Amino acid sequence: MTNGAGPEHVRLELLQLRRLEVASLIEATTLILLVGVAVPLRHLLGKPVAVTVMGPVHGLAFVAYIWTVLQTVAEGGWRRPEWLRLVAVAFVPLAGYTNLPLIRRKAKALALARAR
Repeated sequence: MTNGAGPEHVRLELLQLRRLEVASLIEATTLILLVGVAVPLRHLLGKPVAVTVMGPVHGLAFVAYIWTVLQTVAEGGWRRPEWLRLVAVAFVPLAGYTNLPLIRRKAKALALARAR
């Protein structure tokens, strides 16, 4: 979060938090599709094509998400448990959606600080 920088810096931080929110949604959704749809199709119905498609899609989403987390946390203002949570939830289906309230709280706090 901001270290007392000007309004442009705050605007960029808010934009970065929005990117993190979107990346979290995409990563969580692709993980659910991979684990909940593609893998069962492969093992129960013998249809490996879903894993062939969703595996790389999720891999790309995962790398983009971790990169976005690193960019966001590098700005500062994140406690260790918060950024560890951001990373840990990427490994658990559905858990990525639990990031949204945290990210939105951070954005709200930043917007309120900006308004002062």
